[in-house]
Amino acid sequence: MAFPRKEHPVSDFIAARKIGEKISFTRNDVFVVGAIHKILENSVIVEISEEDADLIGAASTLTVVAHKNYTVE
Repeated sequence: MAFPRKEHPVSDFIAARKIGEKISFTRNDVFVVGAIHKILENSVIVEISEEDADLIGAASTLTVVAHKNYTVE
């Protein structure tokens, strides 16, 4: 038995985000700039450079950032 998904209101900030949009965030005291790869309910998946991935200790060039933890460039 599957339960129907509850609809949640989407904030204007989240609704305005677009794939490919440049954002910035800080992780492990490193300032990182990347492009939105996918938009999720509570976060975005961001594509970052190989160099930034190494600096922050990420396993790949894709990382998850909560909506509250980034700013739009």
